[in-house]
Amino acid sequence: MSGSIEDALSFFRLSCGRWRSQRSSHHLLHRRAEAGGSFIEVVELSLDDPRLKAIAALHGRDPAGLVGGCRVAWSGSMAWDKAGEAHEGESLFGLIPSDERGRSGLLLRDRGYAETAPVAGRFAMDERDGLVLSTEYETMSSLERFSFAGPDVRLRTSTVEGLSNTASFCVETRIHDDGGPTESPAGSPAAGLSPLGW
Repeated sequence: MSGSIEDALSFFRLSCGRWRSQRSSHHLLHRRAEAGGSFIEVVELSLDDPRLKAIAALHGRDPAGLVGGCRVAWSGSMAWDKAGEAHEGESLFGLIPSDERGRSGLLLRDRGYAETAPVAGRFAMDERDGLVLSTEYETMSSLERFSFAGPDVRLRTSTVEGLSNTASFCVETRIHDDGGPTESPAGSPAAGLSPLGW
């Protein structure tokens, strides 16, 4: 992808749209790999959206520190799923930078992945303009890196350590309005799920 990505909010804006994700997860305890896929939709929230202010209040943060956020919805399945088991839902994100450039700071969520309670993690842009998200839960921790291989291809690596130790790699391709499924992610058929909910 040509050009640099200025800050984390710009990265989120580039991520807006609908994506088809193909994922390979390695379960270290079982020494087995599992394949899966999902549909993901990312929608930017305006700064005056009451849901953003609610996330800040939920975490005891001043809403004035927010620079933006998004809603992420997903629907997917994994190879080891049992009959009737589904991976779908949505989550809201709010960004509060801790530096003047907006390349690092707090990522507020209304729900986590490892635990469904609200959680605040950290975000940071690295020297190659990848977005790194780190989250500490009560029983585990997660580290995830997103990067663009082009405007319509996004790569993601992630590790989860704790009660469940996994390493995953995802390739996500943008779904354009002139092709691909038109239904919303929450109702889409799918062949996995983002390890952290998007």
